[in-house]
Amino acid sequence: MFVFVCAGCGAELTIPLSRVSLPVHARQKYGNGVQLPVLMESGTFAVDPDPWGGPWRMGDEIGPGEAQARGIYAPVYALSDGTPGASVIAPGDIRGTRLIPEKRGGACCGLDGADGPNMACEACDLPVATRVDDCSLWQAVRLSSEAVHRVPVDGVHAAPLSWAELAQKGEKTPPFGPIATWGGRLGSNHYWSWSPQWEAAAGQALAHLLAASQGQPVKVPGGLTADVFQRALDALLPAGPPKRRAVLAGPGRPCPDAGIDIILVPVHPQTGQTWTPVGPTASPYLVPLPLGVWLRLVSPQPYLPVPSSGRIPHDVLRDDPLPLLPNYLFRADRGTFQHTVVRLPAVRSPWLRTILENLTQGTPAGLF
Repeated sequence: MFVFVCAGCGAELTIPLSRVSLPVHARQKYGNGVQLPVLMESGTFAVDPDPWGGPWRMGDEIGPGEAQARGIYAPVYALSDGTPGASVIAPGDIRGTRLIPEKRGGACCGLDGADGPNMACEACDLPVATRVDDCSLWQAVRLSSEAVHRVPVDGVHAAPLSWAELAQKGEKTPPFGPIATWGGRLGSNHYWSWSPQWEAAAGQALAHLLAASQGQPVKVPGGLTADVFQRALDALLPAGPPKRRAVLAGPGRPCPDAGIDIILVPVHPQTGQTWTPVGPTASPYLVPLPLGVWLRLVSPQPYLPVPSSGRIPHDVLRDDPLPLLPNYLFRADRGTFQHTVVRLPAVRSPWLRTILENLTQGTPAGLF
C-alpha cells in the first residue's frame, strides 16, 4: 500500500491506498446534467498514463511524427499537453488539502478541472491535485505526478486475486439502471438507461472489434453480446455473410477453437492485464472488456420463469417484477471509441480511417 505526500513539504495527502487498473470510463463525459458517482473505489488509486486537461494543442499543430511518438495514429481535433502519470483517487480519500476557489473552471454544477489544479496542500499551499465533480463527469481527484510523490507504507500487501478467484468472486456490472439527474424546483430526478460503464466498455471494445475485423463482416454471440455490438458492426462493416467470428473466452470457460479469429476477454481489475488463452490455440485478436461487464455477458441474468401461456396462477406469489429495460437501442460511448481507435495502429488502414472520419462528421445510424 502507498500514501501520497506533497513534493513541497512532505505532508501526507491521502489515506493508505492500493493500486488498481484505471477504469475504462475514467475519461467519459456522459449525458447532460447527469449526476455520475465516484469513479474510484475508496482505498484504491490508479495511474493514468496519458496527459489529461489543459493546456491543449490543436491537432493541426502536431506533426505525424510527434503524434505517433505519443501513440496516436490518426488525426485528432486536439491533444492535452498536460503532464501524464496522474494518480486518480476517490475524493473522500484526500487529506490535508484545500480548494482553490479561483480555479473553478467553466463548470456549471461543480468542478471540471479546466483551469488546472484546483486543490492545494494546506501546509505549504503548493497546488497538488485536481478535483472533478461537475455534472456528466465521474467524480475523482487527480493527483499531479509532479507535485505529489508515492511512498510505500507498512501493512498487508495482498497479492492480486487469481483469475479463478475473480471468475468466482468478481462482481457483475448491471447493463442498465437508474441515472440521476439535476432536478429543477422539485429536486433531483432520474431515468432508466443503459449503464454508462457498459457504454464506455463497448466504445473501447468496438474499436478493437473493428481493428480485428480487417474490414470484413464479423459475427458476435447472440443475446446480450449481440445487443451491444452486432448492430454497430453490421452498420460499420461491409454487408455479407460473416467472414470472422468473435466468441467470449476467459477463466472458467472452454478454450476457444483454433479457427476462432477474435475473442472477447476480461481485463484484470487490479493489474490491468488482459486474460490470454493457454494452449495450442492460434493467435486470435484479444478484445478487452472490464471484468464486471465480461462476467455479465458470460453469465446473463436469468428472468423469472412465467407460464408459457395464460395468466400466472392465483396461488403464485411474486415479489420481483421483470426488470425494466431502456426504451432505446444500445449505443457505445463515442468519446471512448474515438480515444481508443486513434491509438490502434490499424486505424492507418484506409477503410478504418474512413469509418473514423465519418464519425467525426456525424453519428452514423444513431450508433453512438
